[in-house]
Amino acid sequence: MITDPQGTVLALFLIFCRMGGCFMALPGFATARVPVQIRLFAAVAVSVACLPILWDTVYPKVSQGGAVFIAMIATETLIGTVFGLIARIFTLGLQFAGSIVTMMIGFNSTPMPDVLEDSSENQMTNMISFCGLMMLFMMDFHHIVFRALIESYAVMPMGGLPNSQKMLITMTDTAAQTYVLMLRLASPFILYGIMFNFGVGLVNKLAPQIPVYYISTPYLITGGLLLVYWSIGAMVRQFADSFIPIFLGR
Repeated sequence: MITDPQGTVLALFLIFCRMGGCFMALPGFATARVPVQIRLFAAVAVSVACLPILWDTVYPKVSQGGAVFIAMIATETLIGTVFGLIARIFTLGLQFAGSIVTMMIGFNSTPMPDVLEDSSENQMTNMISFCGLMMLFMMDFHHIVFRALIESYAVMPMGGLPNSQKMLITMTDTAAQTYVLMLRLASPFILYGIMFNFGVGLVNKLAPQIPVYYISTPYLITGGLLLVYWSIGAMVRQFADSFIPIFLGR
């Protein structure tokens, strides 16, 4: 590294392209609440830490230079972004599950600012999304992503064209597995909502003079919040435990 400062900088930049592309989409880092400067410095720090590990793999590719180097910048950024999107698709599933929970328990309050993004979101979805992401950080999910990025140099070596079909298949498989997982986590609330509304409908048929809908709404919300209180711990834990199997495709 010391004998060739220019090659060292170029090798570091190629590693930064893959790591920085991942940081652009990685959940927890690529949010509106994290300043761009912090994301940039974090990506640079991780790239510097990975440089000695990947030196023998990256440095020989730097000598090609020219148009090949520019093409590698584009492909490395694309590969890193795909890895970040895979993790982001998994965490976005919590918003889907939170929307199901909110709808099934009748907790349709006024949307508030999102905890992570600049958009508006329901308080229940905010809480579930924040708890799930916090659990992932407690389990060091970002270390798993960085290790997968380092190991990806053996699967998707530098200088070659990435397999776009394989990337799309991986992302669609992640979305499908996340969808099934979120439906399983939200299934108690779906059953609760169906059974409660079915019972309310029967009562309404037996006593049509009584405005059952307005009377039943507080009970629907109260029972739903109790169900959230009893099940949110297991829900978030199962979500965090499913990250490694879904992300690594095991």
